[in-house]
Amino acid sequence: MPSLIRNRDRQIGRGQPVLLRYERITFEKPLINPAGKPLADFVCPGHPLLDATLDLVLERHRDLLKRGTVLVDESDQGEEVRPLLYLEHTIQDARTDRAGNRRTVSKRLQFVEITGQGQARSGGYAPFLDYRPLTEQERDAFATFALPDWIRRNLESQALEYAAIHLVPEHLREVRRRKEELITKTLAAVKQRLTTEINYWDHRASRLNERELAGRTNAKLNSGLARQRADELAARLQKRTAELEQERRLSALPPVLLGGALIAPVGLLRRLRGQQFDIPPTFAQETERSEMLAMAAVMRAERELGFEPRDVSEENRGYDVESSIPGTGKLRFIEVKGRVVGARTVTVTKNEILTALNKPEDFFLAIVTIDSNGPTVPQYLRCPFQREPDFGVTSVNYVLADLLARAEEPR
Repeated sequence: MPSLIRNRDRQIGRGQPVLLRYERITFEKPLINPAGKPLADFVCPGHPLLDATLDLVLERHRDLLKRGTVLVDESDQGEEVRPLLYLEHTIQDARTDRAGNRRTVSKRLQFVEITGQGQARSGGYAPFLDYRPLTEQERDAFATFALPDWIRRNLESQALEYAAIHLVPEHLREVRRRKEELITKTLAAVKQRLTTEINYWDHRASRLNERELAGRTNAKLNSGLARQRADELAARLQKRTAELEQERRLSALPPVLLGGALIAPVGLLRRLRGQQFDIPPTFAQETERSEMLAMAAVMRAERELGFEPRDVSEENRGYDVESSIPGTGKLRFIEVKGRVVGARTVTVTKNEILTALNKPEDFFLAIVTIDSNGPTVPQYLRCPFQREPDFGVTSVNYVLADLLARAEEPR
C-alpha cells in the first residue's frame, strides 16, 4: 500500500488500520474464500482502504464535480437539454463521538433534474448510470449549440428548495423507519438480558446476606460483591437505554450542492450533426402508447392482488411502480415493459438492472404484450437478471421470448 494512503488512514481512520500490504482483496462476497486461494479482504464501504482512497480522490478532484460535464441520454429523442445537480444529504442522531460531534447515521447522494419549463424533479437514485459521455464528433457538434438563457440562471437555490421539500423528508422517513425497528428490537433484547441478570444477582445478594447473618460466610463471594454486581448491571442498563434513546432522536441537516452535469438528448446531437431522425415518429408514438397501456395493466393487476401501487416512473428510480403490501410496511418494486405483438427484444437500462440485483427478493420485471384488443395479462419475472452490465454499458437488449418463458402471472 502506498504511504500516502496509509498516512491518510492515520488521519481519518476509526477502526482497523490500512495494512502495509494485502495478499488478496475483492469487491465480491463470493470471491472472499475461493478454493485454493488465500482469504481475501472484502473491500466495501467502511473498509479503511476504501475510505482512505475515496478521501484522497475527493480531496484532489472534488472541483471536477463543480465544473461539471455533458452526458448523453440515448433514450431521449427530444432536443431539450436539462441540468442534473448532485446533492449530498446527511442525517444525524443525538449521540456524539470523542470530539463532541454528533454522529452521522446516514449520508446519501441525491439528484435533482431541472426541465426546460423550470420545473425541478427527482433524478432518481443513480441516473448517471443510464447516460454516457460525448464522443469526439458529438463534442464538436455540441460546441456550436447555444445554451438557453434559463440554464444560466441560479439553479442551485431551485434544486436545494426541491430537495428540502421532497427528497430530505423521504430520506428521513426511510432512515427513521429502519432505525425505529432496529432500536425497538435491540432495546427489548437488552432489557430482557440485563433485567434477568440483575434479578439473579439481587436474589444472590439476599441469599448470601441471610447466610452471613447466620454465621455462614462465603470466602469467594459475599453479599456486598453480589449487590455491587447487580448495581453495575443496573447502571449498564440505564446507560444503554439512554444511548438507544439518543439514537432514536434523528435530525436532518440541510442538503449541500456538490456539482452538476448537463444532460443532452441524443435527438439534439443528431440534429446538430446533420443526421436524419432514424426512428419513425409513428414508432415513437406506438412505443409511448404501449408503455401507457402496460402501466395501466400492471396497476390494475396489483390492486386486484390487494396491494397499493404508486406510479413512480417519472422519478427515474430504476423501476416504474412502487407497490406497498398493506399491514407489513414492505414494498414490491416493478419495472414495466410494454411490447406490441411481434416485438423481439426488450431494452433494459443499467440503472434498472442494478436496482433488480440490489433488491432480488422484491423486484419484478413485468412484461405486457399489446395486441389489437389491448394489453394482455401482465407476466411477472422475479430475479430477471443474473449479472451486472459492463462498466461502459448504459442499456442491454434481452430476447423477449426468453424472458416470457421464465415469467408467470402476477401473484
